[in-house]
Amino acid sequence: MQGGIFVTGAGILSAIGKNKQETLGALRERRTGIGPLRYLNTSHTEFPVGEVQWSNEEMCRILQIPDTAVTTRTSLMGLIAAREALDQAALPDKRAPRVALISGTTVGGMDKSEQYYLDFLENDTRNAYIAAHDCGACTEMIADYFGIFSTVETLSTACSSAANAILLGAMLLREGRVDAAVVGGCECITKFHLNGFNTLMILDREPCKPFDACRAGLNLGEGAAYLVLETAASARRRGVTPLCRLSGAANTSDAFHQTASSPDGEGAYQSMAGALAAAGLAPEEIDYINAHGTGTVNNDLSEGIAIQRVFGPRIPPVSSTKAFTGHTTSAAGGVEAVISILALRENFIPANLRFSNPIQELAFTPATGDEAVGTLRHVLSNSFGFGGNNTSLLFSKIE
Repeated sequence: MQGGIFVTGAGILSAIGKNKQETLGALRERRTGIGPLRYLNTSHTEFPVGEVQWSNEEMCRILQIPDTAVTTRTSLMGLIAAREALDQAALPDKRAPRVALISGTTVGGMDKSEQYYLDFLENDTRNAYIAAHDCGACTEMIADYFGIFSTVETLSTACSSAANAILLGAMLLREGRVDAAVVGGCECITKFHLNGFNTLMILDREPCKPFDACRAGLNLGEGAAYLVLETAASARRRGVTPLCRLSGAANTSDAFHQTASSPDGEGAYQSMAGALAAAGLAPEEIDYINAHGTGTVNNDLSEGIAIQRVFGPRIPPVSSTKAFTGHTTSAAGGVEAVISILALRENFIPANLRFSNPIQELAFTPATGDEAVGTLRHVLSNSFGFGGNNTSLLFSKIE
């Protein structure tokens, strides 16, 4: 096993599955999780979403958390995904005493502060949820539950948050500051999400169609996903078998616009090119791209142009799995990293659901899932945030 950063555990919770096995089954069977709103109390029921199919009360019971405890939907989802990742990596372990938790989120506990806003104004019976509103509070809830972390960090860079948590964890490992890092993100759907994206006029009232010429916007999703990262030396010392290698990663910030991507995809181009350079790989060595692919007019064209700039005439299979999960916003980098690892290990290309009409300006069409696939060796995962904060992650099979 060569040097570098390795993935020794993974956990995921989203609209298409409550763990890796269910997620893999949904991807293979092309079973979407997009459907009517069920758990969020809002009048905007006209928008389909990708909700996790558990209530907060059900998640509390699964985690054996008392009903009286101050919790948020974001942290509950994070706990379940992190537990799956920790279990697979056989942590805690006294041979890895310095374990970091780095989690990305943007709304934090906003689901509860929305719910109790009027209560805040009228009395003091729900004031515990004021502190729980903060993004960092969700990470601290996860850390307190497990009680094993020496370092706890929260990142909030919109839809690249979880991907940046993965990148930061790798940096801490390379610097020798931790023995292992639990990295990813969690995010629930809130009224803030729904109303905000509706105001931007980028929500589709039908299940979304990434990279389709007739795309009309995104579907919001929610979920959580985490990876356990370790150096080769740590994995050998603990006797754990890695799932794959994090061979490259890059973050760029083009600051083109507060909510839009640049027409030439400059930030996305730089992040993909940077990840390839960090991995020492040529574009033709990439076997699959899990695109950011939100289904909005702006993103898909901008990202498509950036992909063409990086890969030229030899573009590998490309698909957006947001047609399965919805856009899980700050958790997306983690959710799609786990999906990318499943594709890498199982040698399959997730389908780009509901595609039928090519985008005229692009020279490629997304993967249908019917492509003949050999062995996947290198998979690229893109996560692009508002404000031009773009992150690309490269996962590779272990030679």
